[in-house]
Order: sequence, then C-alpha cells, then structure tokens
Amino acid sequence: MRPIRLPEPPTQTMGVPEIFAAGAYSVIRRAVVIGNGYPGSENQCVGLVRALGLSDKHVLYRVTRPRGGINEWLHWLPVSVHKKLEYVIRQICGYSRLLSAARGEKPVCHPLENGGNVGLSSVLEADVRQIVTMARETYEKDGPLLVVASGRDTISIASSIKRLASDNVFVVQIQHPRVHLNRFDLVITPRHDYYPLTPEGQEKIPQFLRRWITPCEPPDGHVVLTTGALHQIDSAALRSAASAWHEEFAPLPKPLVVVNVGGPTGCCRYGSDLAKQLTAHLLNVLVSCGSIRISFSMRTPEKVLQQLLICH
Repeated sequence: MRPIRLPEPPTQTMGVPEIFAAGAYSVIRRAVVIGNGYPGSENQCVGLVRALGLSDKHVLYRVTRPRGGINEWLHWLPVSVHKKLEYVIRQICGYSRLLSAARGEKPVCHPLENGGNVGLSSVLEADVRQIVTMARETYEKDGPLLVVASGRDTISIASSIKRLASDNVFVVQIQHPRVHLNRFDLVITPRHDYYPLTPEGQEKIPQFLRRWITPCEPPDGHVVLTTGALHQIDSAALRSAASAWHEEFAPLPKPLVVVNVGGPTGCCRYGSDLAKQLTAHLLNVLVSCGSIRISFSMRTPEKVLQQLLICH
C-alpha cells in the first residue's frame, strides 16, 4: 500500500501573519471567540483563529438562548428579549401549577428547556461587560484583544464590545450581519451574500422588494469576501487525517468517491423523495467508480441516512 503524500505547507503561512505582528501595541496575542452553540458558526471562528496562529490562545464564549418547547417559535426575537419573555413564561407556568395543585387539577404548561447542546454548561456565557473589562485591564500587558464572532445571535454582543472598548479590541464578524458594517472592524462574508446586487440578482428580484433585501450597498474597504465558509482544514489537518485514514482507504478499489450529505435548510427540505433521488444517483455512479464512502452531518435526517445506508 502506497502512503498518501501531501505537499508541505508554504512556509509563509506558518505562525502569525505580518499584519498581526507590527509594533509593540498592535500585536494580537490572544483572542475571544463568541459562538452561538452551532458547530457551523463556531467552526468558522475557530478556523480563523487557528489560521492566525492563536489556536491555543483563545477563549470560547457562547450566546445562548432558551430552547425547547415554545422557545422554538421565538428564535426571531433578539436574545435579550427572548430571555426576558422566557422568564415571564416560567413565572406564569409556576403560578399556574400552584393554582392547579390547589384545585387538585393536573397542571398543563408548554415545556421549556434551557441549555441546548451538550457541554454548554462548561462554556462561558458571553457577557459584554466582562469581556470589555478584561480587554481594558489586560491591554497594557497583553495588547489588543481579537474578538471573533459568527451567527445572528452574536451580532449585538460583538458590536457592543466594539462600541465600549474600541481602543482595546479588534472585532471580526463572520457572515454578513445585516446591520451597519461600521459597528465592526472587519466583516468576513461569502460572496453569495452580495448576490442580490449583481446584475443577475437584480433581474430575479422584483423592484418593490429590492429595498428590503440586504445588503443594500456593495462591500466597502473593511469587508473581506470569501468563496465559501471558513473552516479548520489546513495542511496540518489534512496530513493528520491522511495518516489516520490511510489503513482504511488504501486497499479500496479506485477511483474512490466520497459523498458528504448535509442537513435540511429553508430552501431544501430533506424528505423521502430526496433520499430516493440521491440513492438513484449513487447507484448510477457506482457503476463507473471503484468505491463509495458516505459521510453524514449531525443534521442529516434519520430517514435520509437509513435510505442511503441501504443503498451503500
């Protein structure tokens, strides 16, 4: 079995980029990542921090909103409003339970859960004042604090940190925040976020809707456009994965086709019809390739997963 060989990573990408290493008071030596509990958003933040050479010098905070039960219908609210409303609902439910118990009735209330993903209790809750205080008090010793945030629920937190400690932090918002961009030092977003401003996009969007679709202006100087989402895959990660999976992949008939199956979105619902369609495509491909391996997302529906496993 021949070992899988990957090219050596370019030497200029190792360590901290030059833009973060100029002057005693402009060196970025630590970072704060503000996530929303979803791997897709947080992996982008960690990927950027890792690329800057700060993989072991960052702290993860999370903006958490109540989840479960009726809370699933309230995600359109700002996090702060959602938490206050959830508190009121809990108080009402508690009071209704007391009344029901006094009357000898069985209490009925919408279920409410908080916490969400496993491990949230071990991650610090994003607190604006705490992060601002830390940035100010440690500035003389450690220099400016890099703040990297991603996800709708993190926008208000990141912009507030920028407003209160603009001289002590450098705030990067990943994904277009759909608000004034001057609230951040840098915005990193995929090119497709600006599709409505392209000639093709303008043709497809009715005139009366254009003013309501953001962004309304082309990217300015502190917007970085990417082809896709940021991630944690670099040369080191590829070499490590190649070594770990060599024994598994090397003996397989070639060519090897790897299929990554994600999860549903607002525009693409994963149902039985899609599962059957994917199965048919895979069976057609299987004739002309040596092997197929399928990778599933945490969000892949069970019925789609089972259908593809039967095919596989």
